[in-house]
Amino acid sequence: MAIIRIYTGPDGTSHFQDIEPRLEPRGDQSEAAELIPGSGIVVRRFEPKRTNPWHHAPGRYAVFTLSGAVDIEIGDGTVRRLGPGDILIAEDLTGQGHGTREVGPEPRVSVFVPLGAPR
Repeated sequence: MAIIRIYTGPDGTSHFQDIEPRLEPRGDQSEAAELIPGSGIVVRRFEPKRTNPWHHAPGRYAVFTLSGAVDIEIGDGTVRRLGPGDILIAEDLTGQGHGTREVGPEPRVSVFVPLGAPR
């Protein structure tokens, strides 16, 4: 996964910077790194075959799946598979929550972008 920053340098011209996020283990078969310090935007890598039983979203997030796949189950038993290019808006902060199960042979990599309060 390439993360490339473009910025204006002191010379007044544009420059590229390759960013290598430092993924830190979370203790739950996943790793995470804040993409831009202080932004709350997080890159997460989930081990293949990881499961996370019923839980709530940790906040309102847009979750962009870059690679891998995950099955998400909701309260009525419906399961949806999200893969590369899919975007989940996670807002189930109360109630039963949802369950997740990574699927496929490769890790899932997703970017979590915090959303403001609903309008």
